[in-house]
Parts: sequence; structure tokens; C-alpha cells
Amino acid sequence: MTNAELAILSLIVEEARHGYQIEQIIEERGMRNWTDVGFSSIYYLLNKLEKKEYIQSSMEPALGKGPSKKVYRSTKSGEKAWQSASLSALSNPEQKMTSFLVGLSVLPSLPLPAVINALETHLNELGKKYAELENQIKFQQPMPPHVLAMFEYSLTVIASEKDWLDKFLTNIKKEGKQNE
Repeated sequence: MTNAELAILSLIVEEARHGYQIEQIIEERGMRNWTDVGFSSIYYLLNKLEKKEYIQSSMEPALGKGPSKKVYRSTKSGEKAWQSASLSALSNPEQKMTSFLVGLSVLPSLPLPAVINALETHLNELGKKYAELENQIKFQQPMPPHVLAMFEYSLTVIASEKDWLDKFLTNIKKEGKQNE
């Protein structure tokens, strides 16, 4: 199961929802910071989960005025798959293969000033992400402990990457001066 499928299935296991509610919760919880679920992919993922028989849908009248809405509920097999995938996600450390690592692998072939500029941009972007997450924590208080833990985990990872990148930049700048 992909991370995006697991994220959507998790929201439906929590409670029955229609597509727009799923989008609202993704926004409210800042889920786009940690999973690849775009607005346009929600219905694609819902259809995929329904084909796997992890969820089922039914048309239900809207509360108040408005058209009926397609509401999605988890199935027994969906709840079983969700629990298995969730526990697997918690128990298996995953090495993330990122384009950043590809970029690092070709450093010797790139001009040093361009590398330094790119890495400084990366460091600046990490700082922005860190500040955004801190603001989200402030504006979403109070939040359940597991949600706070997700934000704190993300902040810790970003802080660690910033520290590493700062040291790496210092080292390659020193090497560049020695090679002049």
C-alpha cells in the first residue's frame, strides 16, 4: 500500500467521510507536509481503495440543502489492511531515496560556486519549512498528542538536516579555498 493510500484509508477508518471532508482534514492537519496527497488525487485514491475493496461508498443526502454526497466507509478487509500497513510503517525504518542524494553523488562534476549557491538555497528553504511547521503548531493548538508528535518529528528531522547541511557547507567552502 502506498503512503498516499494509507493516509486516505486512515481518514476513512477514523470515520465515514465524503471526498470534500477528506480534503478539508488533509488541509487542517497539515498532512501535505508528510504525504503526497494532492487535491486532484483524492478521488483517484478513493477509487483505487474501493476497487481493492478496502472501502465502500454509498450516496447519502446532504445535511440541510444540497445534493447527495458519496460517503466512503472502511470495510473489514480495509481495516485489516490499514492496521497491517500502519504497523509496518511504524516498525520499518525506511531509507528515503531523494533527488538530493542524486545531486550529492555528482558534486565533483559541478562548479563549486553553483554547488554552494544551491546548498545555501536548500538551507534557506529548510529554514522556511521549519518556521511554517512551528506556525502550524501554534495555530492548531490544542492538538492530540499523536498529531503533536508528528509535527515534532518533522521539526527534529528538519533541524537535523539543517545542522548537517550547515557543517557540510562549511567544509566544502574550506576545501574550495584550499584548492584556489
